Amino acid sequence: MTLTHKTVVVTGCCSGIGSDFAKLARLQGARVIGIDRNEPTLSLDGFVKADLGDPQAIDAAVAALPAHVDALANIAGVPGTAPADLVARVNYLGLRHLTQRVLDRMPAGGAIVNVSSILGAEWPQRLELHRALAQTGGFEAGAHWLRDHPVAQPTCYQYFKEALIVWTSTQSQRVFLERGVRMNCVAPGPVFTPILGDFVSMLGQERVEKDAHRMKRPAYSDEVAPVIAFLCSDASRWVSGVNLPVDGGLASTYV
Repeated sequence: MTLTHKTVVVTGCCSGIGSDFAKLARLQGARVIGIDRNEPTLSLDGFVKADLGDPQAIDAAVAALPAHVDALANIAGVPGTAPADLVARVNYLGLRHLTQRVLDRMPAGGAIVNVSSILGAEWPQRLELHRALAQTGGFEAGAHWLRDHPVAQPTCYQYFKEALIVWTSTQSQRVFLERGVRMNCVAPGPVFTPILGDFVSMLGQERVEKDAHRMKRPAYSDEVAPVIAFLCSDASRWVSGVNLPVDGGLASTYV
């Protein structure tokens, strides 16, 4: 399993999972183009600075990308301690907008990997809402729908990770059949990243303590990166539409 000679675009490349995946992809032979709002502190083959909550900035970023992109890893995101509108714009609307634009540059055999979360596991409880949001035509149409269906601040992170899982599921087979491009999600549990503290604040100490006995520890970001690499590689060429937990077995304890 390698990414040799593939051009891979990585959002959120400057820290955490995005940084570790970018390093791994380059070690596996990929040409890696990073997108982030911060300046990079690692070696890349190209970099575009962009605000992924702004559709115009996304369009400008895509215009700066190579004409041929083999894989897109949507890893950038903000925690639920950020304003709900920002969480919506970066974690869902912007991700979706970027993906739709980059798809035009992807050949058959390409791959898209979206980073969801174990916190999106309750998507079946709001399936119809998430399907309705997934059917909106673009960034502004989605934003308009959300103005009519506001999301509560305390649960906004979970909500948009649920929405991302549903959007990936509802779009993946059409994209695979029409373009030969696979789309999957990776769902980490807690990860030692710069925003881990934000998740503790978001969920509350009681929830954190309740879950602590269910797992050995939070993941290291370099334990999540290889799974993203697998889903970007030809080794997973018949895997599409899945939401793959990478959580040390945490999700299994809720069965």
